[in-house]
Amino acid sequence: MNMETKFEGMEVGYDVPALPGMSIDEIQTPCLILDLDALERNIRKMGDYAKAHNMRHRAHGKMHKSVDVLRLQQELGGAIGVCCQKVSEAEVFVRGGIKDVLVSNQVRDPLKIDRLARLAKQDARIIVCVDDLANVAELSAATQKHGATLECFVEIDCGAGRCGVTSISAVVALADAVNGAPGLTFAGIQAYQGAMQHIDKYEDRKAKLDIAIAQVKEAIEALKAEGLEPELVSGGGTGSYYFESHSGVYNELQCGSYAFMDADYGRILDKAGTRIDKGEWENALFILTSVMSHAKPGKAVCDAGLKSQSVDSGLPFVYGRDDVKYVKCTDEHGVIEDPNGVLKINEKLRLVPGHCDPTCNVHDWYVGVRNGKVETLWPVSARGKAY
Repeated sequence: MNMETKFEGMEVGYDVPALPGMSIDEIQTPCLILDLDALERNIRKMGDYAKAHNMRHRAHGKMHKSVDVLRLQQELGGAIGVCCQKVSEAEVFVRGGIKDVLVSNQVRDPLKIDRLARLAKQDARIIVCVDDLANVAELSAATQKHGATLECFVEIDCGAGRCGVTSISAVVALADAVNGAPGLTFAGIQAYQGAMQHIDKYEDRKAKLDIAIAQVKEAIEALKAEGLEPELVSGGGTGSYYFESHSGVYNELQCGSYAFMDADYGRILDKAGTRIDKGEWENALFILTSVMSHAKPGKAVCDAGLKSQSVDSGLPFVYGRDDVKYVKCTDEHGVIEDPNGVLKINEKLRLVPGHCDPTCNVHDWYVGVRNGKVETLWPVSARGKAY
């Protein structure tokens, strides 16, 4: 299917924010745009790193919720599959042809468990996390009902303080239960330290991860003693992947935000004390916004407010500009300090969102741009798939 056929009958401004071939100035705002050159460089860089360190990279799909972006991560970066947080997300990726899927979360609702078991029959490897013996029985019953096989990671709470077990005995008990349950296979350990990903200083992040690594090592030794050596030890994010890859225990990374980058991740520091968005990774994701009012001196108003982004991790910043500053937002408006009155009506600005994951989830499309032109549109395939 060529691009013209793919978007035939779609109206710019109603169905889609742009069409391939348009200039950036013609894109309807607010919308998400991807700098395809920067995106591809980020993806290749992570892929090269993972390969050089003999690590599997399972890209985190909850960040972009896009089958097209995940395919690019596989093609250019060698990603082996995808992490999802919800069953419905996993269903989107499997239907999109992704064959190795980890639901890096617990699934407890009976209908969701049934859907997960059915998904495992669609020529795909499906792994799910467990942290409760009762859940093992629930998953086993569903796989037997549908003649399917699910793989399980035992989740260790290694500092995030959310899901996962905290004792070595609990890890062993869960792995043993999975190993003995019909329709289930013990595949390994989920050990993602999410709480430390956004700590500013490299040394402080390393100190937190060192504790997690020691915990995981102890769990692995206990599992080996019981004949339950894990195939995979999975974890690692954009703020910590270098620690896991040198740990000697992890063999799978779950990085996601590296591909797009956002303002909150960008401010953390690498080993040399440099912001990671100034060297390690590039900003590839932007909210394209237009100036819609300049009725007041020193203040411009753009069309990207709360309904276009998440501000849980702070406000966006205006990319490539130090003469103007995004300072406030309401439902439909963003207020920009413009002390010298340089902004013009309909002028377009690129905003780097504070938090990419929930920002992407409020949009329908990514507009991929290169050399000042729209090259492609990708749907946010799993948008709203929260169940």
